[in-house]
Amino acid sequence: MTETQIRILPSLSEISPAQWDACAAGDQPRPEPFVSHAFLSALEEAGCVRARTGWQPQHLVLDGPDGTAAGVVPAYLKSHSRGEYVFDQGWAEAYERAGGAYYPKLQVSVPFTPVSGRRLLVRPDAGVPNATEVLGTGLVQLAKLRRASSVHVTFATETEWQGLADLGFLKRTDQQFHWINEGYASFDEFLEALASRKRKAIRKERREALASGIEIEWLTGAQITEAAWDAFFVFYMDTGARKWGQPYLNRKFFSLLGERMAHQVFLVMAKREGRYIAGALNLIGADTLYGRYWGCTEQHPFLHFEICYHQAVDFAIAHGLKVVEAGAQGEHKLARGYLPRTTYSAHWIADAGLRSAVKHYLDREREHVAQANEDLTALGPFRRGGAEAEVE
Repeated sequence: MTETQIRILPSLSEISPAQWDACAAGDQPRPEPFVSHAFLSALEEAGCVRARTGWQPQHLVLDGPDGTAAGVVPAYLKSHSRGEYVFDQGWAEAYERAGGAYYPKLQVSVPFTPVSGRRLLVRPDAGVPNATEVLGTGLVQLAKLRRASSVHVTFATETEWQGLADLGFLKRTDQQFHWINEGYASFDEFLEALASRKRKAIRKERREALASGIEIEWLTGAQITEAAWDAFFVFYMDTGARKWGQPYLNRKFFSLLGERMAHQVFLVMAKREGRYIAGALNLIGADTLYGRYWGCTEQHPFLHFEICYHQAVDFAIAHGLKVVEAGAQGEHKLARGYLPRTTYSAHWIADAGLRSAVKHYLDREREHVAQANEDLTALGPFRRGGAEAEVE
């Protein structure tokens, strides 16, 4: 082969894990967990991602001159907007009121996962200098081929966001709250960076969270048994049923995750009187701990904060991780040391009228997000210039 070409894969089983992961890793030794072949293929094999669930795989593969994958894109033809965390239902309703068909649409994302990262996954040594541009153009061509109304690249990097804008995609921003490790040697050292009142409040809620004889267990790797997954799945189903009506993931997915990626899984489990009563699932990246799902069978004050936020910070400090991403939304994270960070998505819309209306909306929305980030950062719990002044 002397030229590049793009293929569409209806399943990740049609590409080897080595070829996919060589692109997904970029310039790192291994890919971040959510774009790895192991994670994405587990979603497919468990049946969580397929046409019947409204997530029909349409992955792009750019073959390089040497015949191996030079770039890949996790892409899905969607018949709804659930499980994305970048909300476009208002666009869909407006377009359909005007007589248009918003679905199907093409979604470039990690299903059910509001985690930022690379989406146009290019192998640096592939010898295809314009691979990212080719993949972006290929997404538009694929949307036209499938008669999709639009392409949505969500939770992308800022660099991808800018590059896709050059191809005619609209730019959107949103907000998450991340904890940043400033080289803390312990949780107490982190607390010393906070204003006195915030520091005392966190210490109090950590004590009260465990006041009912609750013990915390950290499980990683081979420590995560099927019995542990059974317990965690009960927690996941309870929370998922309340938040989404029908949880996105099934029990088989968690077993596959344990089989293939146990070394990148960190389960925080709470036990009382010899049985598990709550738990949180995290995945471990190169320098980031990603908080994903939590649930419980008993309600205890502050237990959610302890398991999802404080234990994650403890783990990040102990393992030298730089960032904790604790999922979407949640201004309550601010008081616990998680600060606002901008997230990025890019949107190509075929219909000129809808595209114009969405562009005007996004121009205003980006200004609002930027101002909100600035305001919330100023309200953060950290001491100002070494002073013990407190900000509520």
